[in-house]
Amino acid sequence: MKIVFLDAKSIGEDIDLSGFDALGEVVKYNFTKDEEVPERVEDADVIIVNKVNINAETIGKAKQIKMVCVTATGTNNLDKEYLESNGIIWHNVAGYSTESVAQHTFGMLFYLLEKLRYYDDYVKDEKYINDTIFTHFANRFHELCGKTWGIVGLGTIGRRVAGIAKAFGCEVIYYSTSGKNHTKDYKEVDFDTLLAVSDIVSVHAPLDENTLNLMDKEAFSKMKKEAIFLNLGRGPIVVEADLADALEAGEIAAAGLDVLCKEPMSIDNPLRRIKDSDRLLITPHIGWASVEARTNLMNIILEQVRSGK
Repeated sequence: MKIVFLDAKSIGEDIDLSGFDALGEVVKYNFTKDEEVPERVEDADVIIVNKVNINAETIGKAKQIKMVCVTATGTNNLDKEYLESNGIIWHNVAGYSTESVAQHTFGMLFYLLEKLRYYDDYVKDEKYINDTIFTHFANRFHELCGKTWGIVGLGTIGRRVAGIAKAFGCEVIYYSTSGKNHTKDYKEVDFDTLLAVSDIVSVHAPLDENTLNLMDKEAFSKMKKEAIFLNLGRGPIVVEADLADALEAGEIAAAGLDVLCKEPMSIDNPLRRIKDSDRLLITPHIGWASVEARTNLMNIILEQVRSGK
């Protein structure tokens, strides 16, 4: 068989893909534009993609494609109706990055909660050299223990974050955006209640009709002024202009984002105007990307291709 990676660079050059070589001819392209897809998959049996659009326009002329594998959980780039009507199997991968995203959630939280940028700068700017006393805590911070952590989206990642938050001594509450995920382990509340009582609000929901623009001006206005907001779901769940306004107005204390509405970040993103790292932390969609998570991801894809079904 011929296996074509259309955006192999998105997986990372440090991940071993040699297992695919035993299955047939392997061709890797670092990145592929939609208009380049038809020629590159013309004689492919299996296509492996991350963000490339797969539809009648991009693969319609390829006659021997049997399988499309997405190296992600989201499948918005696939025309599933077209694939299924043409007998083409498609796969995504769920659950591979749970530990990685949960870890990144807490990495962002502690950076903001403990004002770590401020204290690192204080030392690196040599203000601590020959300081007056042995300690410096001018930028006040609080303990996580005893805080209320509100989780929006109680899927696999949301549950993992909830468990860790509980271990830190938090009271965990949640709001199910789909209305389908429920548990007796934590208290379920409506959305407005979650916003009003939570000290930390973290989003771990997919993007759908229930979550698009969910975090808007009205939502931020209902949060505590001391609250920290984290989005590790999908960018368009947040109205970025409203978040920027809320941060500047002091309606919430801080925000950490690993996802944006447009990725890579656009030059007109309103969050660019906030330079205070104590109030805003943005990482370039790396929550999923630990070495272990990416290795796990590609091992699952390899088994999908090997099984042929």
